[in-house]
Amino acid sequence: MRLRIVLDEGAKMPLRAHPQDAGMDLFTREELLIPARGSAVCDTGVHIEIPEGYVGFIKSKSGLNVKKNLLAEGVIDAGYTGPIVVKIYNHGDEDVLLSAGDKLTQLVVLPVALPELELCDSLTETARGDGGFGSTGR
Repeated sequence: MRLRIVLDEGAKMPLRAHPQDAGMDLFTREELLIPARGSAVCDTGVHIEIPEGYVGFIKSKSGLNVKKNLLAEGVIDAGYTGPIVVKIYNHGDEDVLLSAGDKLTQLVVLPVALPELELCDSLTETARGDGGFGSTGR
């Protein structure tokens, strides 16, 4: 599979740090302040053509999560070709300042099932049923 990419001015090409990495790093185009216990929005300037049958997931970078308390999540559907815009959350007690060109998050592209939906009166009974949220014990 090949992904077609268009970059706005100042945007960096998504990169894998290692050839076998699932995620492609996305970068800031300008300085970005993420306030303590707050959030910020970053237009990466990256446009990507995700093929039909695939989805792009915005996933937090573990290093930024562990070291800076930053989290980002999102979904990019096939057919969307606008810029990848990331909302990043700072769960820490200190502001975080990222410079232009810093790693922000990562993009993971995966195949996606697109099942047809069927409205029913009931679901098939299973051993678990509707038990959740700790219903199986410790």
